Amino acid sequence: MSLKDKINSKCLPNHVAIIMDGNGRWAKCHGKHRLFGHQNGVESVREVTEASVELGIKYLTLYAFSTENWNRPKDEIEGLMHLMIQAIENETPTLMKNNVRFETIGDIEKINQETRDAIDRITEKTKNNDALTLIIALSYSSRWEIEKAVRDIATKVKNNEIEIDDICQVMISNHLCTKNFPDPDLLIRTSGEYRISNFLMWQLSYAELYFTPTFWPDFKKENYYEAILDFQSRERRFGKTSEQINK
Repeated sequence: MSLKDKINSKCLPNHVAIIMDGNGRWAKCHGKHRLFGHQNGVESVREVTEASVELGIKYLTLYAFSTENWNRPKDEIEGLMHLMIQAIENETPTLMKNNVRFETIGDIEKINQETRDAIDRITEKTKNNDALTLIIALSYSSRWEIEKAVRDIATKVKNNEIEIDDICQVMISNHLCTKNFPDPDLLIRTSGEYRISNFLMWQLSYAELYFTPTFWPDFKKENYYEAILDFQSRERRFGKTSEQINK
């Protein structure tokens, strides 16, 4: 029996975020170039996206490229951008078939024009889909995002658009890249690393964290179901006591 059959459909995370880690080490284990790992990781993206639609999860955010990743070798960055374009073109029919809306968050202006054009095309084509919103974090980091939000809010104070006393958690959230999406309920990180690596630090405040040693190219539907089942075993208290939650 698949682990999927054990999942309680009434207790699903509304939003799952994933740090897709381990592509390079997976490739090294296979005696291949790092880009080979990224190429094989695309299949895992497809599987997890399809599994999310099948389960009824509404939001899926994937950490694809951080602002720090710009420090990687030029050939790897160029290969990743080319792979992004290929994946977008190849996966668009599948996203349309599965009723998936494509969105991005991050400093997209740093991405080359060809990749941005591909992103614009798939975003426009899928904008009316509503089974799942697939959010790709691209040229993204949480510190960059929070710094930008602070600057934007400070500018509004300076221009007398808002008062300092108006600043609150809701206002800060509304100045982040994720303002149109709910906060994640579950964060998954593959490859055995135990950190969140500058990813959605504000938004993950109350998320459940799940770490697996599996490298991303080996992370398939059954692995995803296992993470969902682990999530469903947690008691989410949000500052309350067990007694209050279980009344």
